[in-house]
Amino acid sequence: MPDAASRSLAARLMPLLDLTRLGEDDTPEQIVALCARARCGVSPAAVCVYPEHATTARRALAGAAVKVASVVNFPDGGSDAARVERETRRAIAAGADEIDLVLPWAALCRGDVAAARAVVDAARRVCGTAHALKLILETGELGTPARIRAAAELGIAAGVDFLKTSTGKVAVNATPEAAAIVLDVIAAHGGRCGFKAAGGIRHVTDARVYLQLARARLGEDWITPAHFRIGASALYDELAVLLAGPA
Repeated sequence: MPDAASRSLAARLMPLLDLTRLGEDDTPEQIVALCARARCGVSPAAVCVYPEHATTARRALAGAAVKVASVVNFPDGGSDAARVERETRRAIAAGADEIDLVLPWAALCRGDVAAARAVVDAARRVCGTAHALKLILETGELGTPARIRAAAELGIAAGVDFLKTSTGKVAVNATPEAAAIVLDVIAAHGGRCGFKAAGGIRHVTDARVYLQLARARLGEDWITPAHFRIGASALYDELAVLLAGPA
């Protein structure tokens, strides 16, 4: 039976969750079911789906205080800025409130900072101030602390709204070590940029680690949906069970 501390943590985490479904074979019916889950009980911050499902999600969430997030340049992180601009425009036109953009991490690893920055700038221009832009750094592929730090600095310089760890589609996704580096960069810039932990976060115990890392650097008051998110799908089920427990 969940204890009071577990229920309290679940209540803290659920509004910070981006409930995610990014399967290659996702159907409209599965997206509708995802959105139905998001409308039950304590709502997550957003649902995150592929652009072709953004309209379905928008309709299914009508009247709910849940954002629609969509991914672009996903999951490969290519360097074609014009393509990224088109993808971003289509995702927003289809109903996305937020864009999760994959950084051209391979270009950054090759030292082609200009190509990486051009992609981010293209998405930032389209998003403007009306749509949040989350930059997926793919920290596991960047590999070294220096590269992770450089990617985070690039994102902040480009004016992104969140720095996000991972796509969840590579061998090494979110790690506390990488998150600490990213959060240190965010803190050094005054906490104006948010942070999203994503990739392999399946349990409340996993999520608590990232919550504690953010709290230690930026304080409890900073941890709101405007600044802190966790991207997960499996985690939702555990949170829902804890929240359904007796008071």
